[in-house]
Amino acid sequence: MNPARGEASIRVSGELLVLRPSFAALVAAEGELGPLFALVERAAAGRLALGEMVALFWHCLKDPAPMPREAFAEGVAAGGLAAATPALKVLLGQILAGR
Repeated sequence: MNPARGEASIRVSGELLVLRPSFAALVAAEGELGPLFALVERAAAGRLALGEMVALFWHCLKDPAPMPREAFAEGVAAGGLAAATPALKVLLGQILAGR
């Protein structure tokens, strides 16, 4: 993991996965979720849906997931919001900073 590149990590079903908010990843996330600024606003207001967070994580995976998306989503949910929040904060910060 390279914090200088805006990377974060999350443990999903026992796998430590690296998230990197590259331009291509954010464009793909925006294609599914709509404008990223609106996503950040929803997150700031406490209205970010679990499915939106999972989708953002999915698109920002640095390497291909070692599991299908449904299993990834289940793993993120099983890990709990407290475990996912640090990675989410890093990604949202990178979206706003534009690094």
